[in-house]
Amino acid sequence: MASTRQPPPTAAPELSSSSGRNETEARSLKVHSEAERRRRERINGHLATLRRMMPDAYQMDKATLLGSVVNQVRYLKRKAATQPPTPIPPEANEITVRCYTAAGDDRTTCIRATVSCDDRPGLFSSIAGAFRGLRLRTLRAELASLGSRAHHVFLLCNEDGNVGAGPRALEGTVWQALAQVAFPEMAFGGSSWSKRQRILEAGCSLMYSV
Repeated sequence: MASTRQPPPTAAPELSSSSGRNETEARSLKVHSEAERRRRERINGHLATLRRMMPDAYQMDKATLLGSVVNQVRYLKRKAATQPPTPIPPEANEITVRCYTAAGDDRTTCIRATVSCDDRPGLFSSIAGAFRGLRLRTLRAELASLGSRAHHVFLLCNEDGNVGAGPRALEGTVWQALAQVAFPEMAFGGSSWSKRQRILEAGCSLMYSV
């Protein structure tokens, strides 16, 4: 009786499995390459932004640019640590005026004036205009605003001695000029203005909360 031989197993399934693995690896490589491309684009975009922000940075390589940015951030942190905190504007409307004679110069009067009021467009320029109208020179100005409130601190100088007959009269003149700018709706008439006038006439320290 003749023996029959079984045909050898085909390798087709093994080839199909290998082909599937290759396709999976190719897709994974493509996804990885696309993610890497997007990552490089983001990095280059951020580097371009840093070059626009930093002076003379267009000729820097990436390492030099990043080092310059690190130094700038450290400088800003040191600067912020040495500066006093920004004051928060008080809720109460208030004007204060103090006059004193400059050291070694009896003819020059220095004035420290503060204004706390509702913020609005043009407020600072209006206050500066009031000072110019009184021929006062601004030596320093500090501004703080939060929400709808504003707080201004001014150091002024009166060098010609023509505003007011003395320190107390000068304080009253500056106070009234600031009140007309900061609180125009209450500057004239009404009991509030009369109360301010009584304070001025009594020669008290010029600080009043509206």
